[in-house]
Amino acid sequence: MQRRRTLHWAAGLTAAAALGSSARAQTPAAPGAATPLPGRAVPGDMAPGKPPVDPKNKLGLEVDFVATPDEIVDAMLELAKVGRKDVVYDLGCGDGRIVIAAARKFGARGVGIDIDPDRIAEATANAKKAGVAKRVRFVQGDLFEADFRDATVVALFLKWNYNRKLRPRLWAQLKPGTPVVSHEHDFGEDWPPSSETIVNGKKIYLYRVPQKSA
Repeated sequence: MQRRRTLHWAAGLTAAAALGSSARAQTPAAPGAATPLPGRAVPGDMAPGKPPVDPKNKLGLEVDFVATPDEIVDAMLELAKVGRKDVVYDLGCGDGRIVIAAARKFGARGVGIDIDPDRIAEATANAKKAGVAKRVRFVQGDLFEADFRDATVVALFLKWNYNRKLRPRLWAQLKPGTPVVSHEHDFGEDWPPSSETIVNGKKIYLYRVPQKSA
């Protein structure tokens, strides 16, 4: 799940990338916005008229694309116990490396969602190079409006506040017990992780979607 600095349809703060295989906010920043969100460099951090730090960030997204390191990708998929029967969604997929690894190393199928068309094109090309184009697909869209109900595993590399914003949608769409694995950021006190691990100084959190309230 890459991150956009965290994270795969429409503009507006209702909207992942990148991380993840990517970590990037999936919504363009409001015109003239200058208040940075915690934990990530945003266009508002720059002096007026200056370009974003990431030259790939052509949409004015609140966070730049940062790829999840391959060793963390593998650890995320192993922690979620991904197998051949799984459908892995990466919300904010960036260059597609998480779902590509899920297909190539674990035999799973995968779907990556990212709001940036350049990242979708890059991910599609990467899947072809890896020989898994028939097992994965990439969709340009807003992760906060995405339909991922067929996911059996969800991977994320998003900012902490986007994790919290996405949580109700994960709970509403996913079956109870579905693993959700997040690189670096948790979902807050209201949803404690089932387990966690540290790889190269970075935390990886594993969550299980809770039973739906009656």
